Amino acid sequence: MNWAFLQGLLSGVNKYSTAFGRIWLSVVFLFRIMVFVVAAEKVWGDEQKDFACNTAQPGCHNVCYDHFFPISHIRLWALQLIFVTCPSLLVVLHVAYREERERKHRAKFGETCSRLYQNTGKKRGGLWWTYVLSLIFKMGVDASFVYLLYHMYEGYDFPTLVKCSESPCPNVVDCFISRPTEKRIFTLFMVVTSLVCILLSLFEILYLVCKRCYEGIQTLRGSRQVVRATSIHSAKNPNSLMDGDQLTGINLKVH
Repeated sequence: MNWAFLQGLLSGVNKYSTAFGRIWLSVVFLFRIMVFVVAAEKVWGDEQKDFACNTAQPGCHNVCYDHFFPISHIRLWALQLIFVTCPSLLVVLHVAYREERERKHRAKFGETCSRLYQNTGKKRGGLWWTYVLSLIFKMGVDASFVYLLYHMYEGYDFPTLVKCSESPCPNVVDCFISRPTEKRIFTLFMVVTSLVCILLSLFEILYLVCKRCYEGIQTLRGSRQVVRATSIHSAKNPNSLMDGDQLTGINLKVH
């Protein structure tokens, strides 16, 4: 794994995130990716080799293993981490698109021209929607994989003994999972961190929506005050109109 590339990528995502987004990124990197790479792969390394059944019937061992482990936890979590981190890249790409538009605009009209974006990384317009939709997608991915894990394995528990009666087993055979307690602990840990990430994304969405509503209310209130000040001035001086400097002064007082 290229850690320099990953560090640069995470730095770019972190640059345009809110406080909740930075916490989410820290949880994903420290408590999910690092645990997955350092510990989880080793815990499930002997998953199939040490899955033992008390029968010598050819094919019974493989069939029982496939019945209880249709998809490896490691591969399932790897897919989850890939899908849950990809939406953050869309925000970085959207900012890069804005910066490229701004560069072409200046190259065409000169450095003294008006800017298309006051701040290319500020979450306004399409970038705001991209950011919010990325959060919704991340929540949906985490929730889907948590449910999928529960549905496929009928819970998050790993019993010491499982009974298998799949064909071609001659009868009900006893099978034993290697290190079930350790696997149960890591499974619960990954599920809990996924739920924490869902809550952080939900809080971030609420924060962004509330902040947007507050700014809209402030803008509307400021506009009403300007209109009211204009009306009062017109009533006092019916034969005069406010010039641009007077309106600018009123706007400055309002804000």
